[in-house]
Amino acid sequence: MTPDLQHTTVLLDEAVDALLGGAGPEPSGTWVDATFGRGGHSRRILLQLGPQGRLVAFDKDPEAIAEATRITDARFSIRHEGFRHLADLPPGSAAGVLMDLGVSSPQIDSPGRGFSFRFDGPLDMRMDTTRGESVAQWLATAEVQQIAEVIRDYGEERFAGPIAKAIVARREERGPLATTAELADLVAGAVKTRESGQNPATRTFQALRIFINAELEELQQALEASLHVLQPGGRLVVISFHSLEDRIVKQFIAQHSKEVYDRRAPFAPPKVMKLVALDRVKPSAAEVAANPRSRSAIMRVAERTKAPA
Repeated sequence: MTPDLQHTTVLLDEAVDALLGGAGPEPSGTWVDATFGRGGHSRRILLQLGPQGRLVAFDKDPEAIAEATRITDARFSIRHEGFRHLADLPPGSAAGVLMDLGVSSPQIDSPGRGFSFRFDGPLDMRMDTTRGESVAQWLATAEVQQIAEVIRDYGEERFAGPIAKAIVARREERGPLATTAELADLVAGAVKTRESGQNPATRTFQALRIFINAELEELQQALEASLHVLQPGGRLVVISFHSLEDRIVKQFIAQHSKEVYDRRAPFAPPKVMKLVALDRVKPSAAEVAANPRSRSAIMRVAERTKAPA
């Protein structure tokens, strides 16, 4: 069966409205779609920008870059880089930054990308297929303890130890894992119980994808970079899809949404907060019914309060 490679953008209206909120009927300035994906947010932003507006997008997936070339709007540009490269933009140059942290449906549903246990394919999982190590290559040499730590820390998988031991035992007996089906079958044999309706391999596949792409580290870097590039009053809009991502975003906004006093200098003025938390939004029941993959999404919105140093 050929999978459907269409992508439905999650929280499309809500995210673009939050990003451009207060910018007027024809926003100008430079806006950033830090995770282009298949361009749903970018296309909607371009529809609402004025003639003097500009949109800069980032993505490290070559397929996303190919999709971006279909946009002929002169106000748009795309960079084949991960969103940690936000830091390369000039200080205070962005009127708003949008980050959609989800994996796109074409990535998940394309067997050749190796993201999904639903379709058999090479065990790859790299967002950028032009560089770096695939999951199969990493699992071919990683030690049991390394594998267990990754699956436990990034997948919150309580059977991380047995899964890691099974991977290494299989490698020693019959050679390294090469396909998604091989990994999914092996995990199913090592996981004794699982939540109703969830495939036993769900957490392991999530963990390996996050690890091999350094997703959480890059998110931290991109959030810090957003403080550098956002103008005063500029919006930061972040959509996350699992608890590890959302925890990082929530804590980052909270950390920069309060004045910090130096206990060693009690009479000194506090360091001024850099963000104001504005909103937390989840998909509507209608959106979840139409697109079940949106059910775990959480969007957080904050506004820059202090010009970058």
